[in-house]
Amino acid sequence: MDDMQDDDTAGDDGRTVGEGEDGSATTLDVLALAAPPQPGHPRGRPAVKRLLQGDGANLIAFTFAPGQSFPDHSVAHPITVQCLSGELTFGCGGETIRLTPGTVVHCRERVLHRVDCSDDAPDANVLLLTMLTGERH
Repeated sequence: MDDMQDDDTAGDDGRTVGEGEDGSATTLDVLALAAPPQPGHPRGRPAVKRLLQGDGANLIAFTFAPGQSFPDHSVAHPITVQCLSGELTFGCGGETIRLTPGTVVHCRERVLHRVDCSDDAPDANVLLLTMLTGERH
């Protein structure tokens, strides 16, 4: 998560789909908002864009080019990861899970996990990370 910058929040570029009049709901087109893949990233990392920092959760889109990975790390909050396009591999707590569109995995806080994109994957492989922070904004 060190590669993510706070100014990369959806809405800055006007592509947020909608927000309820009373502020009770925000709708995002995640695939439209996700950053394009960066196959030449010097550390082989995916493109990252924070889409929402909201009550109880942060939504972050990762776009992997073939051969990229996000190495072993852990976070202070429970998470869900969901593959929205392409194909990825998610390693968590000793398990390896193949992620295809529609697959969602929940992982407890402080559990070591990683994401890998194979060399023969499609050009853009989008993962939606939801950090379940419980924080109010």
